[in-house]
Amino acid sequence: MVATSADEAEIAAEYLAFGRQEARGRSPAYEALAESVASDAALVSFVASLPYAKRQPNLLFAAARYLLGAPAGLPQLRDLVSGSRAELTEVMLTHRTQTNEPARCATLLPALAQFPQPLALIEVGASAGLTLLVDRYSYDYAGYRLTGHDPDAPILRCEPRGPVPLPPAVPGVAWRAGLDLNPLDVNNAADMRWLSCLVWPGEGDRQERLALAIAAARRDPPVVHRGDLLTDLPALAAQAPADATLVIYHTSVLTYVAPGERWRFFTAVAGLEAAWLSNEVPGTVPDVDSAARAESAAVLIRDGRTPLAHTDPHGTWLRWLG
Repeated sequence: MVATSADEAEIAAEYLAFGRQEARGRSPAYEALAESVASDAALVSFVASLPYAKRQPNLLFAAARYLLGAPAGLPQLRDLVSGSRAELTEVMLTHRTQTNEPARCATLLPALAQFPQPLALIEVGASAGLTLLVDRYSYDYAGYRLTGHDPDAPILRCEPRGPVPLPPAVPGVAWRAGLDLNPLDVNNAADMRWLSCLVWPGEGDRQERLALAIAAARRDPPVVHRGDLLTDLPALAAQAPADATLVIYHTSVLTYVAPGERWRFFTAVAGLEAAWLSNEVPGTVPDVDSAARAESAAVLIRDGRTPLAHTDPHGTWLRWLG
């Protein structure tokens, strides 16, 4: 690990952790690349030149892929930084880490199905809205199958662990809307190319699943409003139909929000007449369960108080805590 300042040391440590904790077992290419970046003074210096919110490994690697048309290796990344620094910087400054993995719906479904139906859904940090389509996908929980409302949408496979309360059917959704600082349009080719670039190389059928989810969204696009979760959520919540159960949820969003601003968001959600599901890394929402750290898992929490499950960040497994 190479670093010449405290700032660069923090960046090198972040990339090393990403490779060893997040990419390991999922993407050998990104595991190796992240560890190599951590040991490369020129690359660490480049990342340090970016605003704090633009330094994530996911963002750097996706931006490189966006420019190259294929996942970068260390030589290609070095060439971009030395020869196309302005172009790489521009992509990173104008784009966000908006993974929008549809398989996360499989980790949310058992919790959503427990609320009185029909549901009105608001997803905070919705990206292109692919995880608003929870009722359109079909599901396979290790042989326990649920059929969604779109027969051509992907089947989301998730391994249930523990006493997962698998529902008899997908929940009914009467209304849905997303909120995002930079909504992506499922009918915009450049936006969807960016989503594709956020998929890690070597992760099985994620690209195919994403393509099928985009096609499902294009058949009936979800509405994603441009707005800030700190200021625009109450107005959007007021649009939900009164005869449906309003559920506000988010997955892997609050890590990109400063800790002090998270508290403002928590206060705003608590003041609404709505259920709240957060699916974030441990500690992002104050919780009573830290065991998820050992699994590199997120914690699904209801109403900011009750941990329900540990979840795989990309939706491949769900461990119920009940």
